[in-house]
Amino acid sequence: MAGDGIAAGVEAHREAMVVLRRDLHRHPELAYRERRTGDLVTEALTAWGYEVHRGLGGTGVVGTLALGDGPRRVGIRADMDALPIVEATNLPYASGTEGVMHACGHDGHTASLLAAARVLAERRGFSGTLHLIFQPAEEGGAGARRMIRDGLFERFPCDAVYGLHNWPGVPAGQFGFITGPAMAAADRVTIRVVGKGGHGAVPQQTVDPVVASASLVMALQSVVSRNVSPLDAAVVTVGAIHGGQAANVIPDAVELRLTVRTFKPEVREGIEARITALARAQAESYGATAEIEYLRGYPVLVNHAAETDFARQVAAAQFGADRIQPDFPPITASEDFAYMLEERPGSYLYLGNGDSAALHSPNYNFNDEILPVAARYWVALAERYLAAA
Repeated sequence: MAGDGIAAGVEAHREAMVVLRRDLHRHPELAYRERRTGDLVTEALTAWGYEVHRGLGGTGVVGTLALGDGPRRVGIRADMDALPIVEATNLPYASGTEGVMHACGHDGHTASLLAAARVLAERRGFSGTLHLIFQPAEEGGAGARRMIRDGLFERFPCDAVYGLHNWPGVPAGQFGFITGPAMAAADRVTIRVVGKGGHGAVPQQTVDPVVASASLVMALQSVVSRNVSPLDAAVVTVGAIHGGQAANVIPDAVELRLTVRTFKPEVREGIEARITALARAQAESYGATAEIEYLRGYPVLVNHAAETDFARQVAAAQFGADRIQPDFPPITASEDFAYMLEERPGSYLYLGNGDSAALHSPNYNFNDEILPVAARYWVALAERYLAAA
């Protein structure tokens, strides 16, 4: 594929890609508010000859380009939303919206897929149907699920669907592929330990929820180490504890907030049961009670074997095998592309962002040097998947 002209086609639009990415970074929009972003996407796709549909998932955009009589159909997804984070980069194009920034690189995902869309429309080098899915609300809003419920795959049938995320700490332009469970299911748990408050000087007259909560935090450390096989991965983290206001007052209740990450349904079920049992038992052992709210978040993201192998082959053919990170490990972060992979075969891959700040950091910035890499990859994948017979 080195001589297929894709690299030159993408390189011709490098400057426009960077300008667009930085414009999106300057104007971030939170989940389900991606109206300006949606307008830019719609205007560009329409100008390049795509059939554009808006409104799926509220602010989602789907652009379709059908060429020839090939029967195959492929979907490529980019997320558009930003995060409620105060930017600290001091870049010339830093967020102009107070308290909102593109701290996860969705600006780069959108810009690179749009660049690929332009090159694909110019080259017209496939036979089949291409659906470009610009999704809202990945950051906790389950925009993928909402688009699916709005009829995404009924209205825009896909034989396979692909997505990509930049990854800090991986050399810029290096690819990572994972077959099978690739990103964790993420659940949120709120435990309210209820006792009987009173004066700190007479603790015997109270049922102290602070002591019960402290014991529960320690007990929760055994959930993974003693209830999950060493061959499986899981995370139980207590990220917040709230209770009391004064040093000499024992509060009536203490609230604990947890995040739980798992890669297997049976492990997910087992951890929920164990946390629930531990919370109640620990509270009761101190004379208190536990109120538990267990909220299921995004499911585990499972990459399909054949589609992941295809995605890996595209990267190797277009960039060389040395650009693929060996043994790329599963990631305990979560991603709502998991919902799409529950509905259709496909794969979610990773592209190194270089030595940048971590995702969701106020100092994060998408590496513009990988924009043409991502765009070139999407062009190659679409044309290879929809190759004329």
